[in-house]
Amino acid sequence: MMLRLPNCERGVHSLRAKLTLTNVALLALGIVATTAISLMGMRYYLLAQVDGELTKMRDSLAGSQLTLRQIDSLSALGFVRDRLVPDDTAKERSTPDSIYAAVDNRGAAVGIFGVKPTEAQVGLASAVGDAPALARHTDPGDVTVHGDSYRVTAVRLSDGTYVLMATSTEALHTGMGKALRLDLAFGTLLIVLLAWLTMLSLRRRLLPLEDMVETSSAIAEGDLTRRVPSSHHPTQEVEQLRVALNSMLHQVESAYRTREHSAAQLRRFVADASHELRTPLSAIRGYLQLYDKGMLTEPDERKRAWDRMNAEADRMGRLVDELLMLARLDQQPELRFRSVDLSRLVRDAAEDLRVQQPERPVTVGADGSLLVRADESGLRQILGNLVTNVRTHTPADVPVRLGVEREDGVVRLCVADQGPGLCQDDAARIFDRFFRAGGGAGSGLGLAIVQGVVKAHGGEVAVRTAPGEGLAVTVTLPTRTPVPS
Repeated sequence: MMLRLPNCERGVHSLRAKLTLTNVALLALGIVATTAISLMGMRYYLLAQVDGELTKMRDSLAGSQLTLRQIDSLSALGFVRDRLVPDDTAKERSTPDSIYAAVDNRGAAVGIFGVKPTEAQVGLASAVGDAPALARHTDPGDVTVHGDSYRVTAVRLSDGTYVLMATSTEALHTGMGKALRLDLAFGTLLIVLLAWLTMLSLRRRLLPLEDMVETSSAIAEGDLTRRVPSSHHPTQEVEQLRVALNSMLHQVESAYRTREHSAAQLRRFVADASHELRTPLSAIRGYLQLYDKGMLTEPDERKRAWDRMNAEADRMGRLVDELLMLARLDQQPELRFRSVDLSRLVRDAAEDLRVQQPERPVTVGADGSLLVRADESGLRQILGNLVTNVRTHTPADVPVRLGVEREDGVVRLCVADQGPGLCQDDAARIFDRFFRAGGGAGSGLGLAIVQGVVKAHGGEVAVRTAPGEGLAVTVTLPTRTPVPS
């Protein structure tokens, strides 16, 4: 069953839900703040208008220097009478827009023109309480009369009477309530619209993340070739994440393939090494058993057995030495680089081959001196293994050519024979450990060691061969000391 990560659409804890809730919360906070500021501004503006009218009326009345009796007797001030004295023949309103009341210095409401104070006037006087203190204040104040809100101010007449003037603010509060309800309704609509648009936008924007989840699940199931596809309208951050994830997946796939290849090589190497070591050990054990059972009675037989055991022991020793060298090369040993005359080493290798096989035609192309920064013992190992490979796998009368040349900042060393050559499949495996073309002699480690030493020098090795056309091994080395990786 394929491993599936949780869908982004499920649960409040999904990224899409969190982003939507965050946007909605921010918008709601903005709407609340805007509504509060607008309502406070509207209240301040409307109260300033009410206070301006009350202050203007108070200043006009205070500047007239009239007494309550004069206000009563002056017919020219009939408008003041109409304002200060309610028409008791009319039915009183429960919440009048304006209340005007005359009070004494103790704060008790008094009648005007012999008319008793109305219930609203008495309530206003009771709500104000200290009329002299209110008259000393420049700005009007807030009072509540019979449950209704008013702005009130006071003025002192010449005879010591105080006149209270109040204007209802219920219309203001009613208007603010309607504005608040309108703002809340409109804000709720905006929040719902924003949540819907955010969900749609996030669904489109987060599709690449869902593709990443699906790709990761497929890779966890074993499909290492899967990659995250590019979306039609990618954002910069998501596209960067996609590119980085695909790069990481490529590295993971490469590392996995390399590990599998290395594991397969290791298993084959252990099997081949066990097989190669088993052969000499079996031979030695067999001769020892013959000797232990007394079956080697003749001196010639004992000498032949002794020589065979020494030969197998030497073979096993060389095999162990070669395996040890390969192990050291795998660990990237520190080589001793110095100036080495490669032409001299080539001439020495050719001379050794002539001594070992005098009948073999050997051609050398290494005149003069050719200096290269390298490890001398490593170069001798390369030449020795290449010459040994020729001597082991070709007839003794096959011509061989050893040459070296400098070209384009590199040095090329070539050992070519005119032997039977190799087919394409064998040539592809020639540097594999324990590979012997056609089951020939040797341990099959010589060219693997050559490749390891060349790589340690920062160079390359290649072969050119075909059936019946011989084998040419070319080693390319840098003229300068390679920088360790």
